[in-house]
Amino acid sequence: MKNDVLIHLLSLIEDQLGWGDSANWPSKDFERLNILIQERTKVSISASTLRRLWGKVDYNNQPSVTTLDTLAMFAGFEDWRSFCILSKKTDLKKPTEEHIIKTRSFRQFYTVVVAVSVVAIITLSFLFIPSGSSVGVENYVFGFHPVTRDLPNSVIFTYDARSAPDDSVFIQQSWDNTRRTRVSKKSHLFSSIYYKPGFYHAKLVIGNQVVKESPLLIPTRGWLGMIDMQPVPVYLDPDEFISKNGMSVSASTILKHKVLLEPQPPIVAFYNTGNFKPISVLNFSYSAEVKNTYKTGASRCQYLNVILFTSGIPISIPLSAPGCIASLSMLDGVKEIDGSSTDLSAFGADLSKWVRLSCISRNGQISILVNNKLAYKYQVADQHISILGLGFRFHGIGEVRHVALSGNNKEVLTDL
Repeated sequence: MKNDVLIHLLSLIEDQLGWGDSANWPSKDFERLNILIQERTKVSISASTLRRLWGKVDYNNQPSVTTLDTLAMFAGFEDWRSFCILSKKTDLKKPTEEHIIKTRSFRQFYTVVVAVSVVAIITLSFLFIPSGSSVGVENYVFGFHPVTRDLPNSVIFTYDARSAPDDSVFIQQSWDNTRRTRVSKKSHLFSSIYYKPGFYHAKLVIGNQVVKESPLLIPTRGWLGMIDMQPVPVYLDPDEFISKNGMSVSASTILKHKVLLEPQPPIVAFYNTGNFKPISVLNFSYSAEVKNTYKTGASRCQYLNVILFTSGIPISIPLSAPGCIASLSMLDGVKEIDGSSTDLSAFGADLSKWVRLSCISRNGQISILVNNKLAYKYQVADQHISILGLGFRFHGIGEVRHVALSGNNKEVLTDL
């Protein structure tokens, strides 16, 4: 059960984030919050723990002191004790159900007021922009080039934003607007480091308007293995995760890199991007066998994700122990499917044993099979996207074998 002070702290964090009522947060928001907390505090609170704290999953245990300290630091306080002392001084009262309803109603009203105000301000700003200035997208130039095929990979962005009405010029490195950096309108160059492979949408932003957007592929040299730490991953040598039997990372390898498996397991990931010609999502066949043998302590759910990187939103297929499917979240290449409001029970399996996952598209109809049984089926919404890479992400220790990908009945990748 959450006590009054913790409820107050979570409410403060919600207000600081400005993402609206947490009751409406999808699973991907907790993934984003996990990243933000790691970047600000250098401590990781897993997305699953964050979901439990915000009541998305039933959980009656009290959070650890480390978790409480980290949340307090993220909110701008020294630690949990300091926040508790301050809360007592301000005579914190227990929120009643009526108060919670009123607070949510006020937030919705506040959001509407802010939105209307922003629209009014933007409208007025356009009216008062000098006639010699223009915010037309044709007045801006944006380009980039990665400097290598290895990771980390620095990307040099070039831009011309001299037509901007003021100095509110930003380069956004991906879909995530928290990775937006202010740059000078008078300059023409900005460089940034990408630590993970994948397909990104880099953007030149003037004020809050995206004026230029370009696809950016961060490739790998064959398969890349990593322990996904923040702010910099631990990159694995090929002989630490690739063998004749497939790909795997042992507990001893993780511990050798001074990474702890408890209390929260690290993310182990394998990626292969930019090493084959793009494959249309309208006609492809993909399969792999996966296993997550680590189910100790906080790793009982044995979470893992199988990812197809595309030129749009990825296709990300989750698997877990059967009892944990309510917290799963799937991406179908266009949108998110949340396990809290969709039956994803077919994605629950005994991951201590090998599980075969297949994804088959024929004429734009995608079927996902788990152990050769249909788990999910849907029509491709965006027929112009292509598959550019593969990925696997495990909470704890992961194993992969028998990876196969083909397009138009032609083998593109047969590995491991």
